[in-house]
Formats: sequence, structure tokens, C-alpha cells
Amino acid sequence: MKSALRNLTLLLSLLPLVQVHGRRVRNTESNGISVLGDFNHESSFPRFPETIANVTVTVGRDALLACVVDNLRGFKVAWVRVDTQTILSIHHNVITQNPRISLSYNDHRSWYLHIKNVQEADRGWYMCQVNTDPMRSRQGYLQVVVPPSIVDRETSSDMVVLESTNVSLTCKATGYPEPYVMWRREDGENYRYNGENVNVVDGEVLFITKVSRLHMANYLCIASNGVPPSISKRVQLRVQFPPMLTIPNQLEGAYIGQDVALECHTEAFPTSINYWTTERGDMIISGSDKYEAVSMDSGYKKYMMLKIRNVGPGDFGSYKCVAKNSLGETDGVIKLEEIPAPTTVRTTTHFPTMPPKKKGRGRVGGDRLGRGGGVGGGSDLNRVSSSDKTSDDDSNPEYDYDGEFTLPSNRPPAIQDLPGAFSGSAQLPVPCRFLLIALLVLVCLR
Repeated sequence: MKSALRNLTLLLSLLPLVQVHGRRVRNTESNGISVLGDFNHESSFPRFPETIANVTVTVGRDALLACVVDNLRGFKVAWVRVDTQTILSIHHNVITQNPRISLSYNDHRSWYLHIKNVQEADRGWYMCQVNTDPMRSRQGYLQVVVPPSIVDRETSSDMVVLESTNVSLTCKATGYPEPYVMWRREDGENYRYNGENVNVVDGEVLFITKVSRLHMANYLCIASNGVPPSISKRVQLRVQFPPMLTIPNQLEGAYIGQDVALECHTEAFPTSINYWTTERGDMIISGSDKYEAVSMDSGYKKYMMLKIRNVGPGDFGSYKCVAKNSLGETDGVIKLEEIPAPTTVRTTTHFPTMPPKKKGRGRVGGDRLGRGGGVGGGSDLNRVSSSDKTSDDDSNPEYDYDGEFTLPSNRPPAIQDLPGAFSGSAQLPVPCRFLLIALLVLVCLR
């Protein structure tokens, strides 16, 4: 700092600045105008009405530092880089050899220091000073922020590991302020980490113990420090394991002439080769009139289906689905057995003949088709009320086909009460009736 001031004083002494003779001074400007002043009064000195505002700028942008001086009179203004003790400008002249630095001013009151394409090395304190005795100055800080960036050479790339081993993913980021780094899955799903289901892991290192196929995914390393934009890098994690197989139904049944489908589910990485064989070990070729093999992939999972058309006697037996990759092979057996074909039963429905009803005659208890009456309701479905009886005068009835019909009864005849001593409706046997009539005739003849 002292060295910078000495340099500044030396440079200023080379210019036609201030000459002190006792209490009065003469400041001779380059235009020949002399200014007299009494420096015993504080108001005669230049002053800074404002502080130099601190400036924050993103690397690569332009920065502007402003210094305002009142009552400058014949004094000179200079800009100095404090930490490096570098004189940048004196009055109207740029001293530094840095081509990115320039100077502008307004009415000898506002003095601006311009820095183009700011670099991190420009971060620091800058001083605006006036060559009074003693020197007067103000300082401002230039903060240079840097958005985050990921250091590829120190960051993990795509990885392939064996299941049940430990895996470590590393992400190194730089920037100013120091970036915050986190890991998450690209698909946004939770994953198992240190015994917990998590969505985000903080820190540069993602360490997974006993990795499983459920960890297989694309992971994003995201770095941010509040300076846009944030940045991320994708790391693909693949977990190798031998094939595994699941069969929903190990026993299937079909009858002659039926089409049947056999299903099989497999998991493997690297992707397995899947196919079907008969119980004799012959590989089944898809695309024939008899067989059609269908396969659908979903990540490390695969769905297999074998369609057998028009099952015949020779199609019954065992079928095997096979999956193999570079780490192993597995298979599963499905047995197809014959079942009886369903029988077709023909049923014939006989509807009772409904004789036409005479106009205005007959009503079934219930609605017009007898649906209102029922056995449990105490009314006979086909019982006709006494008011519906036809008279002898209706010898040539006119049939009303739009009227109501009486359904014939299909019920057995009603059980009549047996005669008894206390039966209110008991009747005498036929011989007793004739005997009673004969006795009544004899009484009348007498």
C-alpha cells in the first residue's frame, strides 16, 4: 500500500499540480488558469459526497466503478488497484497496460473506471484518490461471480457394475461462490440409499452399498451456487446380473381345437436371449400357423408369450421358456394338459296358448299380463274373479285383441277340504243324500 502511494506521489509530482508556499498555494492548470485558495478552511478541499458502491458482476461481463468528487478545483483524480498496488489511471490518462480498462468522466465531478470482459483476477478493492495533502480517497469492491461448471476429468462417467457390489459416483464442480452439489435420478424416482428411500443425496460423492438392479438408472449430478445457470451431468449406472424367471401359471388346460397362450416373465442384464422349446428340447420357431412367440421389453424386464393355435392331441405336454446372457442361463417349464371340451345344450321354451278374450271380460289378479300377482302374495296368478265369468248371452263374442288376456292355469287343482264333524263346509255322502230325500217325500205324503 505504501509502495503504491509512493508511486502515485512520484507520478503526480511530474505533473503541474500543487506548489505549496506557506499558507497559500497556486494550482496552475494546463490551460494557464491559476486558482488561488486558502487551504486553512476545510471547505476549500475536494470531498467525496458519495461512497463508491460495491459492484458484483458475472465473469465475462463488463464492470463500472463510479467515483464522485466535489470541489475538485485544480487537483487530480487517480484510480488504483489496492491489492496489487497498481496505478490504473491519473486524471485523464490511463496508466495501466491492461487493454480491458478504460476511463470516462463527466464535468470533472464523476469519474468512471470501465473494465471489459471481467475476469476472476479482477476481483478486489479499487481506490479513487485525490492528490491533496494529506491524500483523500474512497474504496469500492469489485465482486466477480462465476457460474458453476463440472470438471469432467474429476467426475464419474457411465458405469457398469455387478449386482451386490459397492459403487461410488463422484462429481466435482467449480465456481464462485463454491457450488452446492447433489445427486438425483433423472426419472425423479426415489431410490434406496443407506437403508432409506431418498429422492436427493447431497454432496459430491454418491456411495451405494450392495447395489441392486433397482438402482439401475440415469443419475444427474447437479451443481448450483446462485449464479445462473445451474449445470448438470448425466451418469448412467448399469447393474449386471444373471437371468431370473417367473411363470404365472405352471399348469395350463386346453381342449382340442382351442387356442391357448403360455406366459413367462424374465429379468436380466445384459439383455438376455429368450426362446421357447418343446419337452423334446426342440426350439419353437415363431411365425408358423401353429406357433407365435411374442416378446416385449421394459428396461431389464422382458415379457414372453407363446400362442398355440388349434390345439391338437400332439400339442399336449411340457413347454420350456429359456433366458440366457453372458452371466448365466435359466428356464421354466409350463405343462399343457387336455381338458374336456364344453358341451352345447339346446333348450326349447314352450309358451302356453293364450285364447282370445272377449271384449271387456276377464282380468288377471295383478297387471294386465299377470305380473302383479304371485304365489307368495296370496293371489293366484291365473285366477279369474267372479265378475269376469261370461254369460250365456255371449254366444258370438267379438274378440278384442287389443284388450287383456287371461293366462291359462298350469297349476294343479286346489285341494278341497275333507268332510268332518266340525267342518263348516262338510257335505253328506251320496247314499245318505238319497235316503234323506226319500224320508222327506214320505213325510210330505202323510
